[in-house]
Amino acid sequence: MKKIYFICTGNSCRSQMAEGLAKKYLPDWDVRSAGVEVHGLNPRAVQSMQEINIDISQNTSNLIDTDYFNDCDFVVTLCGDARDKCPMVPRNVMHLHWGFPDPAQATGTDEEIMDAFRVVRNQIEQKIISFSKNPHNIVK
Repeated sequence: MKKIYFICTGNSCRSQMAEGLAKKYLPDWDVRSAGVEVHGLNPRAVQSMQEINIDISQNTSNLIDTDYFNDCDFVVTLCGDARDKCPMVPRNVMHLHWGFPDPAQATGTDEEIMDAFRVVRNQIEQKIISFSKNPHNIVK
């Protein structure tokens, strides 16, 4: 079974959304997410995923599991901070960097903030769909 690990700063938004989406589009893969820090699961990330019928409400915010990390086929960093602070990726693991803005930093009305989550969610979904069609045609 192929393994993929989505890494973000706090494992609260982008990596959680990526994990939920990858479980949909990569059903035969072992999919996990983690952070270089633990910030807790963002309720707006949960809400944005519920809008597309993916439930991440039981997910937890986790630190990187080095055993899993070192045994992955792919490690995907979703922000510059995670890319910069990520442990050294072993040679046998393909490291992809898909940088997305942090929707948790969005400002404005509740609806404007939710729209920021939706935009990032949809961008992550498109990357994962492309990846699922041909994982070895590296989608950077």
